[in-house]
Amino acid sequence: MLSITDISIRIAGRLLIDDSSVQIVPGARVGFVGRNGVGKSTLFHAIRGDLPTESGSISIPPRWRIGSLAQEAPDGPESLINVVLKADLERDALLQEAETADDPHRIAEIQTRLVDIDAHSAPARAAAILSGLGFSTADQARPCSEFSGGWRMRVALAATLFAAPDLLLLDEPTNYLDLEGTLWLEDHLANYPRTVIVISHDRDLLDTSVDQILHLDRGKLTLYKGTYSSFEEQRATREMLDAKHAKRQMDERKRLQAFVDRFKAKASKARQAQSRVKMLERMKPVTALVTQDVREISFPTPEKMLSPPIIAVDDVSVGYDPKKPVLNRVTLRIDTEDRIALLGSNGNGKSTLVKLLANKLPPFSGRITRAEKLSVGYFAQHQVDELNLDGSPYDHVRKLMPETPESKVRARVGAIGFSGKAGDTLVKSLSGGEKARLLLGLATFYGPNMVILDEPTNHLDIDSRAALAEAINEFPGAVIMVSHDRYLIEACADQLWVVANQTVTTYDGDLDEYRKMVLSIRDVRPASRDRGNERAKENAKPERSRGEKRTPLRQKIAEAEAEIARINGIIAKIDTALALPDLFTRDPKQAAQLSKARAGAASALQRAEENWLEASSQYDEATG
Repeated sequence: MLSITDISIRIAGRLLIDDSSVQIVPGARVGFVGRNGVGKSTLFHAIRGDLPTESGSISIPPRWRIGSLAQEAPDGPESLINVVLKADLERDALLQEAETADDPHRIAEIQTRLVDIDAHSAPARAAAILSGLGFSTADQARPCSEFSGGWRMRVALAATLFAAPDLLLLDEPTNYLDLEGTLWLEDHLANYPRTVIVISHDRDLLDTSVDQILHLDRGKLTLYKGTYSSFEEQRATREMLDAKHAKRQMDERKRLQAFVDRFKAKASKARQAQSRVKMLERMKPVTALVTQDVREISFPTPEKMLSPPIIAVDDVSVGYDPKKPVLNRVTLRIDTEDRIALLGSNGNGKSTLVKLLANKLPPFSGRITRAEKLSVGYFAQHQVDELNLDGSPYDHVRKLMPETPESKVRARVGAIGFSGKAGDTLVKSLSGGEKARLLLGLATFYGPNMVILDEPTNHLDIDSRAALAEAINEFPGAVIMVSHDRYLIEACADQLWVVANQTVTTYDGDLDEYRKMVLSIRDVRPASRDRGNERAKENAKPERSRGEKRTPLRQKIAEAEAEIARINGIIAKIDTALALPDLFTRDPKQAAQLSKARAGAASALQRAEENWLEASSQYDEATG
């Protein structure tokens, strides 16, 4: 059990957690929620032992392994699959020792332990996790250094999940994932066999993957049973009861104080008045809910509504290399009030499509027609790098309104969420959510006819995401969105477009149907995409030529052959130990261990041979 008892944590003089306690039982799947900046990540640091508490204690069972996402993405020449496999430190150490061990007793211990931890199935488990997070079989054999930072963070997540620690701590794990990866992660966490605590602002993950909600509010930790939706209902009820209790207490205080004020000077009532004073002193104050209003998000109304269609795309090919277009023969239409969500794994061309629609990328062929005077607001997370870190929100707005009076500039800064002194805060001091709000305000500053939002919810808390959904629904123009947040898509989108197989198609089902399809595909086979730099990702093709298909199959055959050779070597060592004279009469326990280890190795050999036969058969088909 994770036991947090009366802890207080203070950072830079600010009290984040105040004399708070909570108990989390083994096997619990906990969603950790609270406003940005209240101290959720700080508590994770304290649980891991990286940060001391001011008072109180955090107790964890001595044998529990704690796992959390690495701060830095893995890098180097090792293949993705090997990076993930090495995350299981015990397995890795045992395998290394098995290569040199010659003592029969130690060989037996090593092989028995490898069987106990199911070490021989580890490559298949690691491959399944990488596949679920979007890496093809060919990707898994490539060096880590060939991938961009975002993809390497996915490898870090895969390694953390593969290690299967007793206490898994995840801090906003979906920030590095597309919708498809998020759907897979939701399913994986829902079936995680040990204790997990996940900080997330993703409502659907908190409704799908956890069975308890830990809420940090005003320095206090409160644990609720159930999903996030259940938590909202319970908290609303609790706050209503607290408000009623606080009102009753206030009325009682007024009544007692009135009695004291009226009769404290009268000798005949002095004893009763003093009794009321003591009652007032003993009355423990009840704090009613302090409402933390969320600053609304709004998009300026376009000056002029355009006649539909505002964009018509006819048989367009587009990309970065005319010889290798990312999207081919795309035909689509966008009308004035459309709400369109783009689905499809990262690398399939969603970013290419939105750049085409935003007129940031010209087509190679075909025709694209835009309404006259069409204006487009384009938001993407990478635009954070374009902000002036030493400037303030006011500075950024003033640059867009150079001749406007001070009062109007300040009003506009306040309208995008930075009233008063907040408008003069340097960008480098803003939180991730505040930077996202600033970017949204700047992207839509001139009242565009169409807004394109590429992963707008990263760093926004749950309430701010709801405010964004409301802003999208109230905006009279068209909206194109790419998001891993299923709540945002379900709340706003009336059309789903799938970007895959080098084209764009309309998806007629809903997100639940899409989720089932994604999970079934990723359970059966990994998607095929190329990674590396951003352009290489966009140029990836799910449908590969026969020659391209043979390459990962040859790799798979080679890996299976190496595994067969390795296991045969282990079996040979065990057989040598079992052949020792009088082993079964001299040391029956050791003999039993060796026999068990040989049976486990034989099972692993059979699986490796089956993998070799399957890969060889597929290779023969590809070459035939």
